[in-house]
Amino acid sequence: MNKIVLFLSAALMFSAAVFAGERAALWPEGKMPGDGASPYIEWMDPPADSARNGACMILISGGSYNTLCDTRLVNEWNKRFTALGFQCVNLAYRVPRPKGRPYYLDAWQDGQRAVRLIRSETAKRGFRPDRIATVSMSAGSHLATLLATSSQTPAYARVDAIDDIPCNIDTAIAFAVAYGMTDGAGVPNAKGGSGPGVSLAPEFKFDSKTCSMCLLHGGADPYSPVASARIYERLRRCGVPAEIHVYRGKKHGAFGLDRAVEFLRQTGWCGKPGREIQLEKRFASDKARAKKIKQDIWPEGKEPGREKRFCKPYLEWHFPKNRTTDAIQIIWSGGGYVGNSPDSFEVAPARRYLNAQGMTVVTVKYRSPRPEKRAKHAAAWQDVQRAVRIVRSRAKEFNLNPDKIGVMGSSAGGHLALMAAASSMSESYKPVDGIDALPCNVNWAVAIYPAYVLSDGSNGHNKDGGNLERDTIVGDFAFDKATPPILFIHGDADGYSSMGSVKVWEKLRERGVQCTVHTLALRKHCFQKTASPGAGSYTWLDRIGAFLKDFR
Repeated sequence: MNKIVLFLSAALMFSAAVFAGERAALWPEGKMPGDGASPYIEWMDPPADSARNGACMILISGGSYNTLCDTRLVNEWNKRFTALGFQCVNLAYRVPRPKGRPYYLDAWQDGQRAVRLIRSETAKRGFRPDRIATVSMSAGSHLATLLATSSQTPAYARVDAIDDIPCNIDTAIAFAVAYGMTDGAGVPNAKGGSGPGVSLAPEFKFDSKTCSMCLLHGGADPYSPVASARIYERLRRCGVPAEIHVYRGKKHGAFGLDRAVEFLRQTGWCGKPGREIQLEKRFASDKARAKKIKQDIWPEGKEPGREKRFCKPYLEWHFPKNRTTDAIQIIWSGGGYVGNSPDSFEVAPARRYLNAQGMTVVTVKYRSPRPEKRAKHAAAWQDVQRAVRIVRSRAKEFNLNPDKIGVMGSSAGGHLALMAAASSMSESYKPVDGIDALPCNVNWAVAIYPAYVLSDGSNGHNKDGGNLERDTIVGDFAFDKATPPILFIHGDADGYSSMGSVKVWEKLRERGVQCTVHTLALRKHCFQKTASPGAGSYTWLDRIGAFLKDFR
């Protein structure tokens, strides 16, 4: 079967599986660069007039540049984005791969031409010329990344007046970008997307028209999620708002469409974001809590490194009325290691949320302010290691599981959560009683906008934004063999760089520990204090609930 027949077969199957629409050929007769059957765009049914948002969404299937196989996804995207007010357009680019030319070249030519044709119809179709987006999968996401980052590089020579129209897009949602690293040029990654000599694919130029992106990837995808991480890093260097979402243990697939929609809402593609609401007002009641028990962390007179200026450390047990799991979540706040509060907006709403989910929560008040002659985190780290041991020692007393304990912290508390998770085999104090014979490792961790993670911000905001190769992970974390899976949630615009979360994720991935990452476009430090309904910073606690399903 020759290449043209293969293409026609794939195109007919693809077209039959999506809604019938108004089809337009991409190229004038006899002027298509290269060869193959004629690619086309298909205008889907327009959104209801009352729903229109003035934007267009191009739907781009994957299929290894050999076929167009994501018919189910294209149908799903069309339905979802049309309901949100987008004029959707299906792009059927040339497949299979060309011979004697780069494997993506024909598709890239088709993609640039398609954007120009679509932009030429803005007035007729009722959307703005600066509101053209893409949603894509796999090889389609490689193509979408080319459109998002490299529109100033011509993929073909001008054929008519349509080619005088710009071919840049304005935002992109990319599921499972394939072929993004040099060890996987057109194939699954030979080295997992990392290691000596492996870099981001050179065809991505990151030029002056590079647009915002939402990147979503499975953590165990053979088309390495490191590609999404590297693209995210380069977007940050360009100063372009972006998000990355990596799902632990997931293989090749499209995960997180709801996160992509939240990204569009946060960045104003579904109208102006709504008025922000205080998180503490959303989770203001302790009605899901059955009882609270408070206890000191250290026996009288045995507190290591005691200083008069320290606050008194303690922990509190919060038991749910309707327990659904024997797991225990330990939570503490941030505060720059200068102060901390177990009743802050970083702790109380999460505690109430988890109690309502049927989980026992332990909150910790660790010692602050910073020690006078030791590392900023030294006393707090001692308190946390001791707190984990106390929780383990009492778990069975409350019919809880001593091997289902997780930690969670924000900002400086996020740094401390990483310490507790990645350095539990490092001794922070000498034993004071029999409780200290117990291990202080944990079974999972949640790090919320962790601070002080990278070398360019070891004691404050990141000077380089954490975006450069020289910005490495600080030596506070041993990443020992007891390091568990970690969930990272971070604002993309945080002065305490989200790249701290991304680079620790990559470090743990290289060591075989699957973790989850969610960053949030345009959100700064303490992103959840107030948030707009429908945005990721409003629903962030649900990311924790989803992550904990694997550990309950």
